[in-house]
Amino acid sequence: MNIAKEEAKKAYLLDEVPIGAVLVDNENNSIICSSHNEINKQNNSIKHAEIILIENACNKRKSKYLDNTSIFVTLEPCTMCAAAISAVQIKRIYFGAYDEQKGSLESLMKIYNQKGFFVPEVYGGINEIECKNLIKDFFQRQRS
Repeated sequence: MNIAKEEAKKAYLLDEVPIGAVLVDNENNSIICSSHNEINKQNNSIKHAEIILIENACNKRKSKYLDNTSIFVTLEPCTMCAAAISAVQIKRIYFGAYDEQKGSLESLMKIYNQKGFFVPEVYGGINEIECKNLIKDFFQRQRS
């Protein structure tokens, strides 16, 4: 989660919503890749940290699936990202802060309770306060 937090801090410095993600190979605990939000940079609303991470990892592995991997992300994934994580069959999701507005794993809804999804293991609230404060500070700075 520390690398995901570092990615979130990079996003913060680039005036992106500070969300970071890292993908780890479960077999050898090695990092496959990491990313952060690039919505403003790419002028594209779907360039969330998780989506960029999945695109990069699939290209790196030359595979449409990322089975036997774990994703660490600083904020509970939204519906789009949760669906993408399921589509590529990431085995485990570890997230930091709960997202009461858009979180689709445990907060707003439980997307994986719907039929048709590959269901990863989900672990939330990891370094929650630090992850939450980074986002809170970002939006306070934006408003001032």
